[in-house]
Amino acid sequence: MRAMLLVNPKATTTNHRTRDVLIRALGAAVDLTVEETGYRGHAATLAGTACAKGFDAVAVLGGDGTINETVNGLLNADTGASADTRPALMVIPGGSANVFARALGLPNDPVEATGAVLEALQEDRRRTVGLGQALWDNESRYFTFCSGMGYDAEVVRAVEGLRGAGRKATPARYVNTAVRHYFLTDKRHPAITVTGPGIPTAKGVYLAIISNTSPWTYVGSRPVSPTPWASFETGLDLLGLQRMGLPSFLPIVRQILRESDGSLPHGRHLVQLHDEPEFTLTAERPVAFQLDGDYLGEREWVTFRSIPNALQVLV
Repeated sequence: MRAMLLVNPKATTTNHRTRDVLIRALGAAVDLTVEETGYRGHAATLAGTACAKGFDAVAVLGGDGTINETVNGLLNADTGASADTRPALMVIPGGSANVFARALGLPNDPVEATGAVLEALQEDRRRTVGLGQALWDNESRYFTFCSGMGYDAEVVRAVEGLRGAGRKATPARYVNTAVRHYFLTDKRHPAITVTGPGIPTAKGVYLAIISNTSPWTYVGSRPVSPTPWASFETGLDLLGLQRMGLPSFLPIVRQILRESDGSLPHGRHLVQLHDEPEFTLTAERPVAFQLDGDYLGEREWVTFRSIPNALQVLV
């Protein structure tokens, strides 16, 4: 098997020595080509090259952002490939949250995850997963686990600003930023409306979380599950909040932080969708938009589509 390994040298949870060990372990099992990412979007370019050159697999050592770029590079490669014929994905978590890897059932430790991936490789154990796709203003992008508009995207934007100032994106930093930002966000003028084929229109939404799987993210080892029915084998799920005051907001936070028993969050002023092929969020004013934890600016509308059986993962 020919495989290309994409290494993010700035991955949060690995160092040079660990990366060398992992590269040697993978190189002993496959005909391995190693490429380091050097700039934003580089992983997508490299993944597209791997697809065009007929590699059998693309492995990623990095966080959710590098994985998202790689997935988009694989699916956007102009080869006419399908999930069965494009390179399979191999995921080795190296970021701060590693939501996609953990949703696949991989260990969060990169060394242990490499061992699990090598076992899957030896047994040719593959899983075909669905993806989400966001479309806006003649642009589109695939996502592996989540997207969002409103408050959660504002938090992502704030954390990215802190990372740009040299601070690490730790779980504690996300929590502290979310708490501080809650008191700054507009809690009186909801901007978002949810529409879609066969979906009752829902107006007055402050924040919308779109999920391709569950959990939505992690706070350390604790999963956060606003849409516990979401999975890689179904369409997209959504949780929208039409109230942001503390009496409404805090019970929802407690519910999505609890150990999941498979039950949906409950309460007044919630908008919930499950297993939907497509829906659109429109806004009365530009609102923050994030995708797989990557802030993508402010948008006035985004359409979300489910892409079933999009990608094979060795897991």
